[in-house]
Amino acid sequence: MKKGISKKKTAVNRKSGDNGRRDYGCYHFSGKEWVKYSVIYLGLDGVISYLFFHSAAAFFLLLPGCVIFFRDRKKILQEQRAQEIQSQFLTGMQLVCTSLQAGYAVENAFREALTEVEKIYEGDSFIVQEFRHIVSQISLNCTIETLLAELGQRSHAEDIRSFSEVFYIAKRTGGDLVAIVQNTISCIRQKQETKQEIDTSLAGKKMEQEMMSGIPLFILGYVKLTSPGFLDAVYDTAAGRVVMILCLAVYLCAYFWGRNIIRIQV
Repeated sequence: MKKGISKKKTAVNRKSGDNGRRDYGCYHFSGKEWVKYSVIYLGLDGVISYLFFHSAAAFFLLLPGCVIFFRDRKKILQEQRAQEIQSQFLTGMQLVCTSLQAGYAVENAFREALTEVEKIYEGDSFIVQEFRHIVSQISLNCTIETLLAELGQRSHAEDIRSFSEVFYIAKRTGGDLVAIVQNTISCIRQKQETKQEIDTSLAGKKMEQEMMSGIPLFILGYVKLTSPGFLDAVYDTAAGRVVMILCLAVYLCAYFWGRNIIRIQV
């Protein structure tokens, strides 16, 4: 059961919703992440300032770029967390569906599923926290469909929101809940498997893109080390500085363009 299922933690710091529960629509850096990405940006800033401008002043002039860097990092981490959330939710609902097929009522199926997900994921993971909340609210006579709808809104995940809508309609109209839940889970699983196949196919291309992005920096570094005076003309003249600024702009545009080309949304 545990094999092949990630135990990676979802981020702890999240914006709280109006009801006091966590809102997963916005990512907030932890203290360690602030330090980590600050060090990374300062390192990149130093390398670019040295290779493109050979100037300490350029280092300080490029510091405001950290705003764009942190925004980009936040977007990437948010996407990674959203994928983890949807993967954990699918696992949890598969366990709920298994309990329903075994003859449990919906409320008891969530209680049984909570017992199982606690064996699979760590205590601060998304699915454990949310299933605990659902089970506790069931004891206060809250309806499952309302709790799932609220979770769909807070998660900002399309699959969870779609599932909650289907579940709400099935529960209120008195349809074959087990069959509907099973079919919906099957559709979500196929979508996630398709995305995993795409990510696997593009893994090599992403690696190539990262390596190609480092080649211009490697070439500049090689030239500076082997021929120290060769680039003096672009470092010491106004025209040379303008050329290097344009080169840096083209380099950054090419990097982000290449990264967007291999980013496919399912």
